[in-house]
Amino acid sequence: MIALVSTLFLSCSKNSNNGSPTGPGTPTTFINNSAGSTWSYHETNSSTGTPVESDYTVTSTNSDTTIQGKAFHVYSYSFGGFQYLNQSSTDYYQYDSIPGISSSFVRLFLKTNLDPGQTWDQNINVTVPNTSTTIPVVLANKIADKNSRTVNGINYQNVIHVQTTILAAPLPAGALQSAIDTYYAQGVGLIESSIVISINYLTIVENVNIHTTLASANLK
Repeated sequence: MIALVSTLFLSCSKNSNNGSPTGPGTPTTFINNSAGSTWSYHETNSSTGTPVESDYTVTSTNSDTTIQGKAFHVYSYSFGGFQYLNQSSTDYYQYDSIPGISSSFVRLFLKTNLDPGQTWDQNINVTVPNTSTTIPVVLANKIADKNSRTVNGINYQNVIHVQTTILAAPLPAGALQSAIDTYYAQGVGLIESSIVISINYLTIVENVNIHTTLASANLK
C-alpha cells in the first residue's frame, strides 16, 4: 500500500503553467517545460535494507493535455511511462494515481507563496489491498525552509524544502509512519527527495526508504 503511495513523491517538478503566462524555462518559476529538456537522477533504494543504486532520466515532451480544467505538461521517463505536471500561479500540481488503491487525482505538491512554517493539507481516500475497506488519508505538507542547497556538488539558489507526512486517523497509533522531504530549485525543479514510509497494519507490512538526487540537467 505505502510503497504505492510513495510513487506520488518520486516525480520531477517541471510543470507546465496554467493561468499567468510564464513561458518555457522562465527562471522565476520552479518549472521548465521546454521540449527536449532533460533531468538525470540517481536513486538509492534502501527499502529492503540493502541499498540498490539506479539512474533514470526525465524528458520534457512537446505535448500538453487538459485534466480537470488544468493544462498539464507531459514528461516521459526513461524506464517507461509518463508524468503530468501543472503550474497554476504559485501552486504546483501533479496528476497521478495509486495503482490498485485510488483513482487518479490532482495532488497539490508545492505552494511557492507560503512562508517557512506555513502548511496545507490534502484529503484523499485509499482502499486497503485485498479488502473493500476505504480509509481517509491526509497528505499534510509544510514549507520547512527557503534557502540554498548543494546537491552532487552543485549549489542551487532559491530552494524550497517541503516536508510531507501521510496521516491515516483510522489506523492504530504507530501503524503508519512517514517522513518525506522534497527540495525544489527555482528554474530547475526537483533536485532532491527523501522518502521514508512504513506501515504495519493487518497483513500489510511494507517499508519504503528511497533517496533521489539530481545528477545533471540539460535545460533548453
